[in-house]
Amino acid sequence: MLERIKHIAASFTRPLLEPAPGEGPMREAAGATLDSTEEPGFRRLSADQGRDLSPLAHDRMQRLAYWMWEQNNLANRLIELPVAYLLAEGVELVVSAADQEDDMQAALDGFWHDPINAMDLKLAKKTRELAMFGEQCWPAFVNDTTGHVRLGYLDPCNIATVVTDPDNIEQAIGVVTKKDKHGNARRYRVIVNGDDAELFTQRTQEIRQTFTDGDAFFFTVNDLSNSRRGRSDLTAQIDWVDGYDQFLFGELERADFLRAFIWDVELKGATPAEVAQRANEITAPNPGSVRVHNDSEAWKAESPSLNAGDTDTIARLTRNHVLGGATVPEHWFGGGGDVNRSTGESMSEPTFKMLSMRQRTLKYVLEYVAWFQLRQWAARGTGRERALDAARVEARFPEMTARDTSKYAGALAQTGQAVVMLIDRGLMSEATGLHLINSIASRLGVEMDCAQVLEDAKAEAAKRTETQYGVPGVDPNDPDIDTP
Repeated sequence: MLERIKHIAASFTRPLLEPAPGEGPMREAAGATLDSTEEPGFRRLSADQGRDLSPLAHDRMQRLAYWMWEQNNLANRLIELPVAYLLAEGVELVVSAADQEDDMQAALDGFWHDPINAMDLKLAKKTRELAMFGEQCWPAFVNDTTGHVRLGYLDPCNIATVVTDPDNIEQAIGVVTKKDKHGNARRYRVIVNGDDAELFTQRTQEIRQTFTDGDAFFFTVNDLSNSRRGRSDLTAQIDWVDGYDQFLFGELERADFLRAFIWDVELKGATPAEVAQRANEITAPNPGSVRVHNDSEAWKAESPSLNAGDTDTIARLTRNHVLGGATVPEHWFGGGGDVNRSTGESMSEPTFKMLSMRQRTLKYVLEYVAWFQLRQWAARGTGRERALDAARVEARFPEMTARDTSKYAGALAQTGQAVVMLIDRGLMSEATGLHLINSIASRLGVEMDCAQVLEDAKAEAAKRTETQYGVPGVDPNDPDIDTP
């Protein structure tokens, strides 16, 4: 027994990695896997940080956003108002180029007015759904002979995942759809305007080659740099919008109760038997009828008193919380309050800033698609690639709201007079004066190339002088020249 105790005690003092007598060597399992492209202890900055919603949560967000847009007045306006301000007056694609400009413009016009694309009709739908679902995916079909592009449509609810560049998570390179009833899924390669060999690494190019079901445009809003999917404009508003809806329905039910009433009949000095007998005999009077009774019976109409709080205050508080989150002033949703024209314009300025930012996004989307169309056009004609290098495409949007031009017109007149006076006294150059005038004219929606305008003005002045005096290059303001 004593020997057994000594053996046990010795086992506690034996080094941990030293095998017990009669046993094989023991080693603790340990290991680490290092990426050969990364240094130990470091990770890529582009690694996924989990800023995407789970697939189930993302699907639910899209379904709820659609439901709210369809069923809720407030949510519908939060989507429809920006669409109306952005597109109500129409959009046009314009190309400028030093060569073959007419052919390029014809290619863009053909794309825009194609009976399948029908951009004048479908652009509002695409913009609406971009705001509602937070993303849009449009498969592109290219005519192999002419390069003409037609757009398809992939419902965002059918997107299973978006694949990004392993070396740059900010760049989407492929879209994978959910499986259909036959278990098949489509793999679309995201269109990037450029040569893959110049834009991506060899590894990324090999991944993109696995997307063999066609090319597609993919655009998102309300996302972060390392988010694969977009978010709906209603994501943060859904619960509050739903609560506001429930509150209004509750008020309708309360209004119904307030209209209800009962007749309270009091019998003075009656026994229980007499009360029961009278209850069997009595009937509710018809409207406009007359009741005749003695002083032992009293009739009184009783209506409910629910003692509800200030309904208007609660409704306005909830509504403004939703509208404020969407950067929409309350007078845009029928809540005029104390707003006059002056305060209304100032209250609308943050909203127009948000709309301008969305307009820039939409402008980029349209110009990106148009540039793809021109690239396909240029790839199918001799000499077109060179002309494309000098081309520029612009998506032109109308003004979102009518400008108050009166104050800018007055400022332009005063500025023009001041510039002329300063130039006459030699205190300002003509070029600087034109830049100053251009800063005011741009507020009126007029942009000009100051250098070109100055050159044209001098040429016209010289032409008028030659016509008037018959001598080229004479300055009519020269005091030594006699005016006829």
